[in-house]
Amino acid sequence: MKGKILNILRDEKNVVSGEILSDQLGISRVSIWKHIKKLREIGYPIEATSKGYCLISAPDVLYPWEFGDRESKIHYFDAVDSTMDVARELARSNCPHFTVVIAGRQTKGRGRLNRTWLSSEGGLYFTMILRPRIPPALSSRVNFAASMILARTLRKMFEIDAMVKWPNDILIDGRKVSGLLSEMEAETDMVRFINVGVGVNVNNDPTVGEPMAISLKKILGRKIPRKALLSEFLNSFESRLNNGALENVVSEWKEYAETLNRHVRIVTDREISEGLAVDVDKDGALILKLADGSFKKIIHGDCFHEDKR
Repeated sequence: MKGKILNILRDEKNVVSGEILSDQLGISRVSIWKHIKKLREIGYPIEATSKGYCLISAPDVLYPWEFGDRESKIHYFDAVDSTMDVARELARSNCPHFTVVIAGRQTKGRGRLNRTWLSSEGGLYFTMILRPRIPPALSSRVNFAASMILARTLRKMFEIDAMVKWPNDILIDGRKVSGLLSEMEAETDMVRFINVGVGVNVNNDPTVGEPMAISLKKILGRKIPRKALLSEFLNSFESRLNNGALENVVSEWKEYAETLNRHVRIVTDREISEGLAVDVDKDGALILKLADGSFKKIIHGDCFHEDKR
């Protein structure tokens, strides 16, 4: 109902009486006032006059009703431990494909290798619950599609040279602006769900805990609309998944790769590998050329660029 009220106020752009809202929405004027009051409490600048209500401006908020047809699949929280934790429970409860969990901030945001992802207010933190009809062996292609399309979205919207770092970070001028994390559950021959968590440094300042990170606001010198960014990315990514076009996604990902043809160090919980990153195979594994001339396939790990371009 809040979304419907906002849509009417946006369309009219002038004062709309409580009577008109009541007639159009089929609820009492008292109910209208209660919804208006709540909307004002959560940040919507709605002016109440003797003639009715007027929406002064549209705040950059991420409530479900802000996403149109996606509303029923959006779960928003002002704060959670981790959107990945919420998404896992929803996925196991058979929520629909492309359900999205969004948080204003996370208190225990996670990165790879159980690192902490600092998630202060102003950033964009969300997890997508995906149910592609693919075998587990192809699941990595979903992750590569997500990071590649996010890089394309940043390029398209802000005209910046967003690059991808293996396995799934987004860099701008060598500094991290986004990271992705995925979890999967599968049956014998088919994926049950893949949850892809995304953190984007938008209007927050990540350098407090990660000096080599950067935000879009810092790069562009202005505040960035998070809702517009998220909507554009979700539309592009869902279209790609629905078309089932994942066969060539790693090749497309490599067009934006910052990792290839440079010396890297890969850290896992068991070993450290160093060498020249020469390729990424069709399943997303990084191919390293070691100092002795041999080649090593790296399936997962944290990647550090050792040289500077």
